[in-house]
Amino acid sequence: MAAEQTNEERPLFGRPWIFIRGVPSMEFLPPEGPLEVAFAGRSNVGKSSLINALVGHKGLARTSNTPGRTQELNYFVPEGYSGQADDLPPMALVDMPGYGYAQAPKENVDAWTRLVFDYLRGRSTLKRVYVLIDSRHGLKKNDDEVLNLLDKAAVSYQVVLTKTDKIKPPAVTRLTAETLEKIRKRPAAYPFVIATSSEKGEGLDELRQAIGETIGRPV
Repeated sequence: MAAEQTNEERPLFGRPWIFIRGVPSMEFLPPEGPLEVAFAGRSNVGKSSLINALVGHKGLARTSNTPGRTQELNYFVPEGYSGQADDLPPMALVDMPGYGYAQAPKENVDAWTRLVFDYLRGRSTLKRVYVLIDSRHGLKKNDDEVLNLLDKAAVSYQVVLTKTDKIKPPAVTRLTAETLEKIRKRPAAYPFVIATSSEKGEGLDELRQAIGETIGRPV
């Protein structure tokens, strides 16, 4: 009988993941320990759907047709770790509140914005932000504003196109090249764009590999 694999030996995306905490403000952040990768994007860009597809768990991150539903930093980790200092997960996925939703009350928008910006500037375990862009729309003004912030904060980020099944393959190729050219001179941008479709499963292995390289561990 084969020996059971330890937490350290099992592939990160080959095991169940769990939600551990929603963070409405900085004082509720988990203690720094595991490396973190975060997902940012405009409201309704498909962050929750992409996270669910990435870990193979349809109900992990809550999806909604209502823009602005995610109002906290939502933390997910691989299942099976005790949380003790000597048994922490090697990484956490962070689903960040969507931005650019004009219909939300201004005080809510201000609170979400402050939370996100404080997190980006002050989290030493944050290794990379994956900025999701809806392939039907491409980079918009509020996306550029977020990229400016990430550049200013010197936080590494990589652009991920979502919902590529909604446009034709030649348009995906063209948009990928155009997006790469637009970010080429940005100092904190990783110079490679990943095109994904949560619905079709396209680009997910590429994204998993990119995350593995980011945290320095096979996934």
